[in-house]
Amino acid sequence: MHHKIKLKDGTVQAVKIVATTFKKFRVWLVQFKDGKQAMLYKSGNEWMQRTEDFLDASLILILGQYIDGLSEQNPPQI
Repeated sequence: MHHKIKLKDGTVQAVKIVATTFKKFRVWLVQFKDGKQAMLYKSGNEWMQRTEDFLDASLILILGQYIDGLSEQNPPQI
């Protein structure tokens, strides 16, 4: 789904976030307007990215908090 994320500098970034699995891990693929893509995953309370991805720590935190908010709005169906 396409989402708009408000960054710390006040600008709005359009991103596409897709939840999926990778090697038995729940991951989120984040694709930016310029075509770049990053894979995020959560370990405990900390959001992380793959080693080869390019995001800085503050952007990972913002995206992670946004994804957490989405999860709270749409709890998993059992």
